[in-house]
Amino acid sequence: MYYPIDEATARRSHEMMSMSDYREGSATAEYRAAVDKAAELVERQKQKVSPYYHEKLDALLDRYARRLAQWTNDHNRNGASCPSVLVCGPANFPTKKKARQNAREDTLWKEYNEIQGILSKIKSVGTGPIDPADPHARELLTDRLQRLQATLERGKAMNAHFRKHKTMKGFQDLTDETAAEMDKAIANAPAFARTPYPDFELSSLRGKIKRTQANLDKLASIDEHKDDAANNLDFDGGRIFLNMEENRLQIFFDEIPDEDARAALKSHGFHWSRRNEAWQRQLTRNAIYDAKRILGITDTKRATASDQGDAAQEAAPLATPSAEDKTAEIRASEAIIPEEAAEVEEFPQYAIPGA
Repeated sequence: MYYPIDEATARRSHEMMSMSDYREGSATAEYRAAVDKAAELVERQKQKVSPYYHEKLDALLDRYARRLAQWTNDHNRNGASCPSVLVCGPANFPTKKKARQNAREDTLWKEYNEIQGILSKIKSVGTGPIDPADPHARELLTDRLQRLQATLERGKAMNAHFRKHKTMKGFQDLTDETAAEMDKAIANAPAFARTPYPDFELSSLRGKIKRTQANLDKLASIDEHKDDAANNLDFDGGRIFLNMEENRLQIFFDEIPDEDARAALKSHGFHWSRRNEAWQRQLTRNAIYDAKRILGITDTKRATASDQGDAAQEAAPLATPSAEDKTAEIRASEAIIPEEAAEVEEFPQYAIPGA
């Protein structure tokens, strides 16, 4: 959607800077052209990513349109605040006012660069690891798994063909021109990589397949345990909830926390969600540790580097519930918990003991 542009201010700004006539509606047209270009970018991105991200893309487009309109009006308002010396002449020229205008102009252009940065955010939406909160996550992971497996099988077949014939000519679906280029690349490669798919590339594919399959298994664990009572931990004044469907650790307070508590939450990455009426952040081992520490809950343990990688799949729960409070303790071992500092290649690593 478009936001209004003040054409009267745009006209005054133009007249302060130029002797030519202002073309009515030109500021609005320029603004709408920029928004249309951003909208085209959003539509292209929607074709590439899961529908789960479409709402976020629309929100970014709205933010871009709103901020660009505000910037356009502010820029024109600043331009109308003082005339150019070429328009009014040097006599009694308000040099101090012009200096203030120029300083404001510098600030406005820095803000403009920030607004253009929203376009970069649009391009990056949905390009990272698959979010387990995405309702299409299983479909996306299954598709990725099938493509990785097909690539692995094709790579093994290409290697077998090259070992037998010492050339890629005659391999299925390869033109003679492409085969000749591959033969040349193989001949110029280091000795350990003189094959269409070297061992390190096949090993990398096998690792990706293993992690993708593990993530599919963990989605099943989410479905199995998302409604477990042990995902809640009551404390004096509220409760902590492991929301595995949204991949968020949520803190619900009975009353508004005091200023010190809010500052502590913000400093540890928690944000207030108006929709969920909770303080929340991504569900990780460290999020659980930080929440407990802020709220004064004992028996906490911060995630370490040793929790990362495949060994983390069999890690123990964060904290062992006491005999008196077993039913209330968070069963962290049953949640999908991506390690914040450990992203291996395309996929986040999870720690779900027993998954």
